[in-house]
Amino acid sequence: MGILGFLILGLIAGAIAKAILPGRQGGGWVVTLVLGVVGALLGGWIGSLIFGGGLAEFFDLRTWLLAILGAIIVLLVYGAITNRSSRRA
Repeated sequence: MGILGFLILGLIAGAIAKAILPGRQGGGWVVTLVLGVVGALLGGWIGSLIFGGGLAEFFDLRTWLLAILGAIIVLLVYGAITNRSSRRA
């Protein structure tokens, strides 16, 4: 999968993760893109550890599920960090 495909995958996976998680998450589409790409990387790494194969093709269902799962994990961590820092201020 090329860089452009990976960025599109990350943007869509980040948007789906934001839609799945309850509550209001901050950030615009740039934050969604970054969190989605980081989440796709994390999901691919988790998939390679568990299933022996990470992100394969753009239209593969396993690729999308791993990217969304990784984006949800990254979004949860991001929300915990930003909520903790906003409570201090």
